[in-house]
Amino acid sequence: MSVMTFEELDLNGTYTYADYLTWTFEERLELIKGKIFNMSPAPARRHQKISRQLFTPISNVLDGKRCEVYSAPFDVRLTPLKGKKRADNQIYTVVQPDICVICDSDKLDDRGCIGAPDLIIEILSPGNTKKEMRDKYEVYEENGVKEYWLVEPNDNAIFVYVLNDEGKYIGLRPFTEDDVITTSILPELEISVAKIFEP
Repeated sequence: MSVMTFEELDLNGTYTYADYLTWTFEERLELIKGKIFNMSPAPARRHQKISRQLFTPISNVLDGKRCEVYSAPFDVRLTPLKGKKRADNQIYTVVQPDICVICDSDKLDDRGCIGAPDLIIEILSPGNTKKEMRDKYEVYEENGVKEYWLVEPNDNAIFVYVLNDEGKYIGLRPFTEDDVITTSILPELEISVAKIFEP
């Protein structure tokens, strides 16, 4: 049975991707370990511009390569049980990263991505700091996202976390406006951090 309004949901309840598919209201939501996180309102103009300044060079580098880049809204379904496809009612985490790069085409289907992207980029906005810095950090680490960039527009800085052999994130030094940022996932990618945060 479809859920027509956000108010019909129990914010203390636990939901799955199967439930998520029945929601027909306009509000954008994410599920993290079965709990609802509201994404409204829409990102501010600066957030959108930063996203574009990251997405465009990544897209250009990937032209003709096997990896693909997507920007929100794009559903990424995660489950800590690696290598196993799960039924919709067994998936408790559905996120919409600002940007994600997926190099395994088997993880892509008509509904988005199932499994961990290779790279996820999240841009902080007022009100989502706790979600991005704690809840998503944990779920991305647990699910094996190889690299997680956390973009902080207030400080014009990017924090990069790389998964080590033990499956734990190691934080690199912050990238600031004097730096050029790259990633081992796309070694030919080089982006001026100053350009990312241009007003």
